[in-house]
Amino acid sequence: MEYSHELIMPNDDIPFKLFLFEGKDGHYVREKHWHRSVEIFALFEGEIDFFVNNSGYLLKPGECMLVNSNEIHSVHAPKKNLTVVLQIPLSNFEKYYTDEKFIYFSNSSLIQDREVMALIGEIYETYTEKGSGYELKVMGKFYMLLYLLVTKYRMKKVDTKLIRQHRKLDSLSDITAYIKENYAAELPLERVAAVFGYSSAYFSRMFCKYTGINYKNYLDSLRLAHAYKDLANSDMAIGDIAANNGFANSRSFAKLFKGKYGVLPSEFRKCHKTG
Repeated sequence: MEYSHELIMPNDDIPFKLFLFEGKDGHYVREKHWHRSVEIFALFEGEIDFFVNNSGYLLKPGECMLVNSNEIHSVHAPKKNLTVVLQIPLSNFEKYYTDEKFIYFSNSSLIQDREVMALIGEIYETYTEKGSGYELKVMGKFYMLLYLLVTKYRMKKVDTKLIRQHRKLDSLSDITAYIKENYAAELPLERVAAVFGYSSAYFSRMFCKYTGINYKNYLDSLRLAHAYKDLANSDMAIGDIAANNGFANSRSFAKLFKGKYGVLPSEFRKCHKTG
């Protein structure tokens, strides 16, 4: 398959991920990928070519695109743009699942919605300014956004074919969720395969095929993302950070960290504090 799984971690101080689109400067292509979180792209300036399940959309200012959990999508941004992205963990919608334990939002009808666009703009502005009590205001706006999604855009009757398509990747989402919960423990491939009833060989092939990355590299990337936060936001000893995030020792942690970020953990911490 020609698409990969994207690893998503919420911001440190809010229970969802909020950021400016990384393709804001143009000349950007994000190839086909998927993730379990519900994602909203809100375009305020410029334009973006968006593809969801092989359907194309040209987003213009004042328009936004909602990507459902496990939907295959890609983004092409040839020109500069101002786009705010929200990635919302699926757990926020558990109370509103259908009987099939499934939730689906209409993305085509979310193209133009002034109320949704205004909320996202206010969430981003409040979050970046970080004034007194900003978390409370952000969460108030966020819950209003969730309310609009489940009352205006949730589809109560979903075609069984769509559910089957969704579930092709849902089992792998369960696996990646398990890995995210247990990443700090010793977690050999054989153990995860056994938990989900697969042979090691089949699990290895299946994981690489559907995520576009092998199991070890996926686990290392997850551990590095958590270690990066610990280095930036705490004074914990580097050896303790390595141990607390599942690395065999400080040496292996340093090697992997430098391979991904270009500097040793000690150098990163020094630069981060002085910067």
